[in-house]
Amino acid sequence: MAHNDLSGQTAIITGASSGLGVDFARELAARGARLILVARREAQLQQVCEDLRSSHGADVVYRVADLGDPAACTALHQALSDEGQRVDILINNAGFGLFGDFCDLSWERTEQMLQVDVVALTHLTRLFVDGMVSRGRGRIMLISSVGAFQPSPGYAAYAAAKAYVLSLGHALHFELRGTGVTCTTVCPGVTATEFLQVSGQKKTWFHKATMMTSAAVARMGVKRMLAGRPEIVTGLVNALSAFSMRFLPRQLQALIAYFAMRNR
Repeated sequence: MAHNDLSGQTAIITGASSGLGVDFARELAARGARLILVARREAQLQQVCEDLRSSHGADVVYRVADLGDPAACTALHQALSDEGQRVDILINNAGFGLFGDFCDLSWERTEQMLQVDVVALTHLTRLFVDGMVSRGRGRIMLISSVGAFQPSPGYAAYAAAKAYVLSLGHALHFELRGTGVTCTTVCPGVTATEFLQVSGQKKTWFHKATMMTSAAVARMGVKRMLAGRPEIVTGLVNALSAFSMRFLPRQLQALIAYFAMRNR
């Protein structure tokens, strides 16, 4: 698979109405990929499609789907199959975090986060990987986080979910060896998206000191995905932090995360 020419290939991107999803779409559109954008917010999806057509001449369509609904993944896959759509690239970008002590967050909201961040991501990967393997070509991207490398008070369930994604991605990449299909797990740090607004957290000193643009994260992630690599931690500070965590006791990891993320 040529790294800079994706003409004739179709990519599906979830969470594509804003933030990283939009920038992943721009990266792939610039390489000539046909795009299927998936998100809940139809008005934003329509605008993103119009922008991509205007800026890149992109062949792009959208599908409205709420991945917090357990039935959404099967319905999306079935609809695309009925249309004869072949998916060559799957970017599992949809997800959100919740900030606060675990015991203070409602179970309903936590369950919805886990449905999107873990269950839907896993289900979509399972639904689309068979077609890629049968054709002997494909790329899968899973969005994890630097939070995957340490327990994070204030983001307990979210960080745990991202640790699952990181583990799944590496195992899947290994299992797919020799098939022509690869799985790349992207682990961003603090990124300028709607994440903090949705999670309910105020920006801390740590966010201000380490925040990257979503365009930069998307560029790094797509480059690594197209090279068939298993993982990338975006940004030097984030990479050093993730690497250093493996040498520390988990309680110390949790303490560091607490001081980095707490709102005074």
